[in-house]
Amino acid sequence: MVFVLDANKRILTPCKPKRARILLNSGKAKVFRRYPFTIILKKEILNATPRELRVKLDPGSKNTGIAVLDDTNGKVVFAGEIEHRGQNIKKSLDSRRAIRRGRRFRNTRYRQARWLNRTRPNGWLAPSLESRIANILTWVKRLSKFSNIKSISQELVKFDTQQMDNPEISGVEYQQGTLLGYEVREYLLEKWQRKCAYCGKSNTALEIEHIIPKSRGGSNKISNLTLACNKCNLSKGNKTAEEFGFKEIQKQAKKPLKDAAAVNSTRWKLYNSLKIVGLPIEVGSGGLTKFNRITRKLAKEHWIDALCVGRSTPEKLVIEKIKPLQIKATGHGSRQMCLIDKYGFPRTKAKSAKVVKGFQTGDIVKAIVNKGKKIGTYIGKVAIRVSGSFNISTLGKVIQGISYKYLTKLHSCDGYSYA
Repeated sequence: MVFVLDANKRILTPCKPKRARILLNSGKAKVFRRYPFTIILKKEILNATPRELRVKLDPGSKNTGIAVLDDTNGKVVFAGEIEHRGQNIKKSLDSRRAIRRGRRFRNTRYRQARWLNRTRPNGWLAPSLESRIANILTWVKRLSKFSNIKSISQELVKFDTQQMDNPEISGVEYQQGTLLGYEVREYLLEKWQRKCAYCGKSNTALEIEHIIPKSRGGSNKISNLTLACNKCNLSKGNKTAEEFGFKEIQKQAKKPLKDAAAVNSTRWKLYNSLKIVGLPIEVGSGGLTKFNRITRKLAKEHWIDALCVGRSTPEKLVIEKIKPLQIKATGHGSRQMCLIDKYGFPRTKAKSAKVVKGFQTGDIVKAIVNKGKKIGTYIGKVAIRVSGSFNISTLGKVIQGISYKYLTKLHSCDGYSYA
């Protein structure tokens, strides 16, 4: 469906794409926003009563399903999947911390730690988790501007990480855990018989080593740790155990549970943040979502899971010809004044103007080039240059050196990319 506003930007009932096309072609409306697609009429509509809608959320660690639904007839007004950038935020913070620490130790005298007396406020979450909540809140508020949303449904699920790791766990095993009576190193020494897991060498210095490296998404779980001699550890480098030629060791590494931990950490913070919006909130369990999806014979996708959240889900959902909007969180750039080399020192000049010729990096543009070597039509994200010769990132490639004179702005930079 297409969101509709009148000339005074009052919300109207969404219309079908065919109706929106007729209004645009006849000159009775104009495009107000590309994502989500919204049109604005050129006249005022008095005494309009738009249909009441519900926004439904299926929060996840990497992707969140979001949908706007008409409860009375089961029609889907909007569907989308938000791809979060939490892992990229964590990598950026890790890189900054490592570079800053190396630079300080290399160039300054020893200074006593000053951060040990600082405390975090109640409810504090890591920036990578906060970004997930902020993305969902942004889209709930954004959709509320263009449609008459009167209620919210959220999947409020808690993952039992111990049972995910060991489905047969019960009783006191919940309290005891794997390392009962051991320290990590002693546990690993006994588990691997005090030998290098790769070459089998004993009576040598052994180092704790990650089966799946942390740089490849591995965790510090005890199942992902092994022992290796210095030579094997250096030879393995950034490879997984399977890539290093040890499939049997790779099988012992269990899947990391950090995605489940992220959902567990953010579920109540998200719920309390949605309460501030001021709309009634319905919550549903993951089991209820699965039950609703299976009884209605629907496929397993993030946006479909969102439609099936809660007891308010209609018996029939009209999802034919629905193509969800793929929303990827990209952020608003970097606060770094300049780029740095691997040693942490500046390698570029300070930032130049943020806006050049009316464009800024991240804007979605359309370029129609009618002469030169790059004749064609390109739609994508723009990266600005002070010279006025921009780069456009399209699907799978970057077209460099396109003059601003050929560009038309379709959508201003808002921290997201779309497909």
